[in-house]
Amino acid sequence: MSKILTLPKGANTLLPEAGTVTVEIHWHASSELDISAFLVGADSKVPSDDYMIFYNQPVDPENSVCLQTNEKNKAVFTVNLDKLSPSIEKCSFTATLEGNTTFSSVQGLTIIVKSDQGEVHYEVNDAAEERALVLAEVYRYQSKFKFRAIGRGFNGGLKPLAESFGVEVEEEEPSSSQQAKPQPEAERPVQKISLTKIDLLKKKVAISLEKKKIQQVKARVAVVFDASGSMAGLYSKGTVQRAFERVLAVAACMDDNGELDVWFFASKFMRAASVREHDFEDYVQRTYPRPKMFGGLGVGNNEPAVMHDVIKKYTKEEPRDDMPTYVIFFSDGGIFEDKKISNILIDSSKQNLFWQFVGIGNAKYGILQKLDTLPGRFIDNAGFFSLDDLDQIDDEELYNRLLHEFPVWLSAAKAHGLLK
Repeated sequence: MSKILTLPKGANTLLPEAGTVTVEIHWHASSELDISAFLVGADSKVPSDDYMIFYNQPVDPENSVCLQTNEKNKAVFTVNLDKLSPSIEKCSFTATLEGNTTFSSVQGLTIIVKSDQGEVHYEVNDAAEERALVLAEVYRYQSKFKFRAIGRGFNGGLKPLAESFGVEVEEEEPSSSQQAKPQPEAERPVQKISLTKIDLLKKKVAISLEKKKIQQVKARVAVVFDASGSMAGLYSKGTVQRAFERVLAVAACMDDNGELDVWFFASKFMRAASVREHDFEDYVQRTYPRPKMFGGLGVGNNEPAVMHDVIKKYTKEEPRDDMPTYVIFFSDGGIFEDKKISNILIDSSKQNLFWQFVGIGNAKYGILQKLDTLPGRFIDNAGFFSLDDLDQIDDEELYNRLLHEFPVWLSAAKAHGLLK
């Protein structure tokens, strides 16, 4: 049985002089924490923003500290003491809460350090009105390393916490009247990390990818939006923009170059400009504000035309036999081209391309409702689910459903030689 040492707040203990230690942070799943690590020098500041380790940047430049697991009730870091840069004096592990929630509502918050010497446990049981905590740190002590239990809080959340380590977190939508504070010449410039809405969504995507065991998979990601007349209300209410943002986070995590390819369709279709995560704001409004009868794509449904163009792009214009393509296809129904759509799916089942159809509302989805039993395909290359209200499903459930069938297809595609 491994040796277990329990530390009180403020206490420290020696770690191995070399090798890898694992730092696990656990809490009850009823609370949602953002876990980060800051690698700092002798001035207690990060050398650059590359040394803030979090869900969107899981490893430092030296690959010494890596965020291996980031789930709703657990985060796991590995710290390779041999690779830790000599300029890094300590690695601080932190937790923050979103909104006005405080740590008085967080139960079971425990840090466990595992090494070949055994385990060190520290339970944070005295946090109250804080919204951010420095939980613990691994630090240099002469020629050795130590672990210290800290539990120090910041009432202001992520911003003051990050600034204490020399990192400035920009607001998502800063006011145009805000001016940068002047700094003395000798003062070290503050590094900036901007956490946007897409960054926050990417965390949820990463959790789903890990659950499906495809966190290392890269794919070309595309989205197709129904722009028929019946969708006008969803465009006006911003539902399509919000759906776009949620899918863009998938592309930001999975796509081989971080781009999301976009199509809109009605009676006709439009292949829109591809987009990266930093250009997400008002994309739909800028690209195709709402369905319109004249001067637009029409008001009807013509799924086959846009599906043919998607296939053309990935199999004729930009073929890749080493990279799968994952297409998310939103429609509010009115599908009647069952035979044509069936033939397209049958023909494309020998391509490294997977279709995930999402029905919005309670409508007629035609052949899409029968995909599980569609005969004649080389392998099952499509999935379908419908939602009464896209805005009412939470991010975690949406991503779990979007990624439910893709891993199964991925295994089949590899087994049948569609992917090299």
